[in-house]
Amino acid sequence: MSATQRSVTVLGLGPMGQAMVRAFLKAGVAVTVWNRSPEKAEAMAELGATRAATAAAALDANELVVLSLTHYDAMYTVLEPAADHLRGKVIANLSSDSPEHARRGAAWVRAHGAEFLSGGVMSAGDNIEHPASYIFYSGPREAFDAHAELLLPLSPQEYLGADDGLAQVFYQGLLTIFHPWLLAFDQATAMIERSGHDIAQFVPFAVRSNAAFPYFMEQFALENQQGGWADVPGLRMMDAGAQHIIEASEEVGVDATLSHTAQAFWRKAVAASADAGRAVSTYELMRG
Repeated sequence: MSATQRSVTVLGLGPMGQAMVRAFLKAGVAVTVWNRSPEKAEAMAELGATRAATAAAALDANELVVLSLTHYDAMYTVLEPAADHLRGKVIANLSSDSPEHARRGAAWVRAHGAEFLSGGVMSAGDNIEHPASYIFYSGPREAFDAHAELLLPLSPQEYLGADDGLAQVFYQGLLTIFHPWLLAFDQATAMIERSGHDIAQFVPFAVRSNAAFPYFMEQFALENQQGGWADVPGLRMMDAGAQHIIEASEEVGVDATLSHTAQAFWRKAVAASADAGRAVSTYELMRG
């Protein structure tokens, strides 16, 4: 079936998979769905999707098959029993996992006669219609170009290159930034609240401070291309700053584990600098 026929299969109907089905339907794309929990497929059928009785039937319905699963192991669980139905298909796996798992998954899919695209969905939760949402794609350029228009309702697209793992490299890289940010925000707002003050009063200043983050990213990206920012007095200052954060948090009973971890890195860099007889950056330590 040609991609220009505007039809697609979606396997996996968690919150993200359901959001994808709704986006396709909104754009006028015919959608066939299958899920291990049939009630989720029934809910999508009520919105206008076609429910397939089996994963094999769902594969047979369309050339392009979008996977939205918990991880790549789930892909094998879903597709292995229907592997004879993969030939000639294009599997766009938009599930989160490690880059190497994506590469192995791509090889497995191709060994069964199908083509493969890896994707990483950058969105505010399952809100793929948020203006900041987009999707990383990697894999063969020709496969992406042939199906980009059909995939476009899901979010704006960023094609990165032929390496099957590249979408996950960038996706996991951004999550690496997001996770400690989220925990740091929890710690900061807990400190404000436990100090007897108003979180709502604090938040505009947090937003204002975030405006400087792009500047720091650009500057430290340049530094990291040269081995990382390393200045022993600066590292000692960061150690002292972390100690002040720890004290401000723990004085009011807020867990400061995240700040202790940050302080450990600053101290490790100071010690490594003393051993090396030169300034050693935290980037250098993490890079290995």
